[in-house]
Amino acid sequence: MLNNFFENIGNIVIQWMNVFVGFSRLSFETGYWIIMGPIKKKSLNMPSFFEQMVFMGIHSIVIVFFVTFFTGIVLAMQSAPQLAQMGAVFYVAGLVTVSICRELGPVLTSLVIAGKIGAAITAEIGSMKVNEQIEALDTMGINPIRYLVVPKFLALVIMLPCLTIVGDASGILGGYVIGIFNLKINSGLYVQTALKFLELKDIYTGLSKSFVFAMIIALVGAYQGLKTRGGAVGVGKATTTSVVVSFILIILADCFLTGIYFFSDY
Repeated sequence: MLNNFFENIGNIVIQWMNVFVGFSRLSFETGYWIIMGPIKKKSLNMPSFFEQMVFMGIHSIVIVFFVTFFTGIVLAMQSAPQLAQMGAVFYVAGLVTVSICRELGPVLTSLVIAGKIGAAITAEIGSMKVNEQIEALDTMGINPIRYLVVPKFLALVIMLPCLTIVGDASGILGGYVIGIFNLKINSGLYVQTALKFLELKDIYTGLSKSFVFAMIIALVGAYQGLKTRGGAVGVGKATTTSVVVSFILIILADCFLTGIYFFSDY
């Protein structure tokens, strides 16, 4: 029993080491092809790149808008009673604006995109893997990372910050709607209070988080897709794993980055 115990621990450690090495290798190769893109002829699949930008960005605007818009509404409604007890209900404007730009906008947008786009990346690459299309690309001398992963990676890194801006604006709009029509705060006072508490740091830290989240979503989705085994069932398992792992890594990265940005001076 003791030997089996240590054997199981060793197998788990080896599995995690293999995952770490494989993920690091994928990240390195992706970075290599991004750098070598302008140098090597046809190193980036441009039609796929623009197609992915439309799919990841334009087609995701509606869901991002509604998620963050109603989050702003809920945040305003939940915070108003407590602030009203202190006679400071107009501070709802600052609370909603700062919370959305610093935290909720980037995180909620990234979680939505991880569930929608991350799953799509894994499903597409995973289906190609189980159908041996990845091996066919290798046979034709086409690098799968260059042809499949890099366009998706670059498209998501560009579009997720743009979607975050949309999410921030819609979340602030949701708080504004509640503040004006439900809490009866003067429109000018609401805008003035929001701008008083909102700093430039709140905006650029949220956008910088979205860059990191985009890298996580794209790389995790591609890694799980390239490691898919077992036909259609394997594709389903890989897609589920991709979404769950992306969620966890986004939350961990958000915690780490928040500590760097807002608590490094204390």
